Amino acid sequence: MTTTPQQYVQDKAAASGSSFYYAFRFLPPPRREAITAFYAFCREVDDVVDEAHDPGVAATKLAWWRQEVASAFAGKPNHPVMRALAPHVADYGMEARQLLAVIEGCEMDLQQTRYLDFPALQRYCHLVAGIVGEVAASIFGRTQDKTLQYAHTLGLAMQLTNIIRDVGEDARRGRIYLPVNELQRFDVKAHELLKREAPWGYSDRFTALMRFQAERAHRLYDEALALLPDADRREQRPGLMMAEIYRTLLREIEAADFQVLHQRISLTPLRKVWIAMRTNWQAR
Repeated sequence: MTTTPQQYVQDKAAASGSSFYYAFRFLPPPRREAITAFYAFCREVDDVVDEAHDPGVAATKLAWWRQEVASAFAGKPNHPVMRALAPHVADYGMEARQLLAVIEGCEMDLQQTRYLDFPALQRYCHLVAGIVGEVAASIFGRTQDKTLQYAHTLGLAMQLTNIIRDVGEDARRGRIYLPVNELQRFDVKAHELLKREAPWGYSDRFTALMRFQAERAHRLYDEALALLPDADRREQRPGLMMAEIYRTLLREIEAADFQVLHQRISLTPLRKVWIAMRTNWQAR
């Protein structure tokens, strides 16, 4: 049986088990189809880097995706993801430059495994999360330009939460997203994060470094929520659901004293659904 583009992106989104998927379910069908297709695009591009053993092969695949974005915006999509996304591009003001920015962000993962300082990390987060937030906010429905600032800042806060959660996992892949000058400031050595057995790389210094990261993420969540205009609050409920799910995860990590080097701390699907439902109800 042939899979339709719509079924393909639905399966891709569902398989990720992501918090985003829980928030999408509260959207009306056209918006849900658009965000599911866009999210599937982000996953496809991200998977190129995560699953590639050869950086040269990954770079070639990302170049193919660049060409595919150009083809899709010229009215000739080939990949099921772009065929599912193309019908929604005009309705929600999606631009090729936004999809190309996501590809560029993923390409940074092939070229760079360390970031000297927070402004350098912010550039990466802008591409892989800030731009994604802006596209999502437009699909959810917005009337104010300030809503894009809110979405961009929220994307940054959520990406920093991901970085905190995945410190151990990323280190085992050879990537450390925590800025080098902040590692130095807290006297945490890269080799400590790379340890693969107990007692891992835990120390008071590591906990202080991670607390500093978490406080910055919390500040960005607060900043984002303060930027959201009341006029768009109702439409932006899916983003608010994701913010609450991610912030709850951040608090769980804090409560576990940042034990993120040897395990991945996560919320159960049931808890994510409950948070999404509660946030949906509160934002009415």
